[in-house]
Amino acid sequence: MVKHLAPKGVKLPNGIATTADAYRYFLKASGVDAKIKQLLEGLDVKDVTDLGKRGAKIRSAIMNSNLPEDFEAEIRQGYQELGKMCGHEDLVVAVRSSATAEDLPNASFAGQQETFLNISGEHEVLHATKACIASLFTDRAIVYRVENGFDHMKVALSVGIQQMVAVRSKAAGVMFTIDTESGFKDVVVVTSIYGLGENIVQGRVSPDEYTIFKPTMAILKKRLGAKQERMVPVLGSKTKNLPVPKALQDKYAITDEQVKTLATWGVQIEQHYGHPMDIEWALDEDDDQLYIVQARGETVQSRKNVHVIEEYQLQGKGNVLVKGTSVGNKIGAGKASKIMNLKDIASFRPGDVLVTEMTDPDWVPIMKMAAAIVTDKGGRTCHAAIVSRELGIPCVVGAGDASTKIVDKAPITVSCAEGDEGYVYAGKLEFKVKRTDVTNLERPKTKIMMNIGSPDHAFAYSQIPNDGVGLAREEFIIDSHIKIHPLALLRFGEVTDKAVRAQINELTAGYRDKSQYFIDKLCEGISIIGAAFYPKDVIIRFSDFRTNEYAGLIGGKQFEPEERNPMIGWRGASRYYSPQYRDAFALECKAFKKARDEHGLTNIKAMIPFCRSLDEAHKVLDIMADNGLKRGENGFQAYCMVEIPANVILAEQFAELFDGFSIGSNDLTQLTLGVDRDNHTVAHVYDENNLAVKSLIDHVIKIAKAKGVKIGLCGQAPSDYPEFARFLVECGIDSISLVPDTIIKTTIDVKKTEVKLGR
Repeated sequence: MVKHLAPKGVKLPNGIATTADAYRYFLKASGVDAKIKQLLEGLDVKDVTDLGKRGAKIRSAIMNSNLPEDFEAEIRQGYQELGKMCGHEDLVVAVRSSATAEDLPNASFAGQQETFLNISGEHEVLHATKACIASLFTDRAIVYRVENGFDHMKVALSVGIQQMVAVRSKAAGVMFTIDTESGFKDVVVVTSIYGLGENIVQGRVSPDEYTIFKPTMAILKKRLGAKQERMVPVLGSKTKNLPVPKALQDKYAITDEQVKTLATWGVQIEQHYGHPMDIEWALDEDDDQLYIVQARGETVQSRKNVHVIEEYQLQGKGNVLVKGTSVGNKIGAGKASKIMNLKDIASFRPGDVLVTEMTDPDWVPIMKMAAAIVTDKGGRTCHAAIVSRELGIPCVVGAGDASTKIVDKAPITVSCAEGDEGYVYAGKLEFKVKRTDVTNLERPKTKIMMNIGSPDHAFAYSQIPNDGVGLAREEFIIDSHIKIHPLALLRFGEVTDKAVRAQINELTAGYRDKSQYFIDKLCEGISIIGAAFYPKDVIIRFSDFRTNEYAGLIGGKQFEPEERNPMIGWRGASRYYSPQYRDAFALECKAFKKARDEHGLTNIKAMIPFCRSLDEAHKVLDIMADNGLKRGENGFQAYCMVEIPANVILAEQFAELFDGFSIGSNDLTQLTLGVDRDNHTVAHVYDENNLAVKSLIDHVIKIAKAKGVKIGLCGQAPSDYPEFARFLVECGIDSISLVPDTIIKTTIDVKKTEVKLGR
């Protein structure tokens, strides 16, 4: 990296390294190699107690042996020369290890050997070097080699003695050049904390987290971490943890510009090695410069079989005990085994769910046996998260008081299949795993697009073969990520309920302008979906809550009228231009514009729902243009939902105003048949296959084709009824948008239909 990447501007510390041959020379000269062979003979790594005893004896034998004089002299000389090069006589260094079987493309457990920070002076460097060599025989490293089929005696170790960049680190962290949960390759995920980076790996601290989109280098999403402690160096080559003042906890540890610099370096490192990378970085307090301190290949998501789609689905819900950050997308269940101290790991049984404060590499032997893992502390790049991914085990980290709330030996279910948030449920719940091989899936001419709800699933769903997003609903983002009624933010001074004011203040902490919170969070959700499917078309529908749903948002009751039939009331276009809501709609436009202009996601298109008349269409398009969303500018396109018979009857005129149509079969059926689709009493009348409904759909497709306007359908019907999808293909529709779990079967069916029609 120093040779190839430093000239490109990537900042790296200098250092020296001992060789693998020198390691073998030391073991042979001291006679330790024979002792190691003897102590490892007949070892059963599942016997945790015996493993601990043998490992301790090997490490003791290494530490009690002297390094050969010539080997020791080489280390002293190298350390002196490094000190002169860096301008310090007793240079402070980090002593790191790299084993010949570590960080291979198909095997890379986190922290197999030790790293020693804040080491200064020849005597300390020599001692740390020997301790690094001894750490090749920690319990977890022994298990790692056995599980991966490596011969203990053929593995060697190099000790890296590296200039300690961040002696008093201002901030540090980890970044991955791939999304660690879904395997989505177009993002860099950066985490950061105050002080030395060891607290991230150890899981002591919940870090700040950023998601950066590689094609445009835009920060799509950022999340503030707790960062309650910082690790700092003290005298005698030691470190300690100090509390972080509350004012600093509430601020991000690094700037957005520094995040982008790190992401740029991450991409350069990835390009150099030719595969996704796991990288450690630090911000030096002395020179206020960023440095890359370690890089190794990411070995979980990058080696998954992308042609097999795996989806875990809970078959029921239980009482939520705790929730935290989800790692992976699986579900696991078993008896809770609370182990709060390493000395108690012998009591852990295969198939239990490990519940603890946090893990470190010494816990790996029992982590391998766990059905799932739950930790009180940690973020996505802590030790528990990294190892869980490599083991393919569901893990919920940063669950707060999990070890207090979860009853030892009680059955629990750990679900990481519901988005960014992971849940721990009481009881052993049923779940199923759906696996689909899409290796030879033929693509039809009709575009098969996807309906997306929450952005949390976008990266994972984008890997299902698709032609883009036909419908992404803003109301899902507002409901799950924003939670507050936009007028309660714009007119916060008018909010009378004290409890509501407190909720809003808590959610918008750090925002002086509360409406900016709405813009930023909505933009974040839109951008995640847009980036997940980039550069394919992504059609984002403006919010289409009904009044009763808007009232359910925080602060919403004060700003919403009560309607007897909100299904055909104040919703969609009529809301956007009304004096009561116009300013709130402007926030949606600003969020949309930010995603396109600042994040570079020009593949996203806007869609107007429930547009009852041409007059409404004109009014809404004018407001959009006033807020920077003008058709044709920067490739911007506007679509209209076709879900009211008036849209079909006046399709030729609507086609003059919009770039595309999307048929909403749910509302179109409701309004064609005069059935309230929320009313169970008349549910039997509601039928999307009704001839009247299909006649309207056939007619509007013909009009769109004649006018050269794109037309698709984003309702539920083709997902539920294969014959309805076949009908749409026969009509010549451009695209069909489906819920993710029906994409594959409908793609196959549509292709067969096209073949029969001779297309």
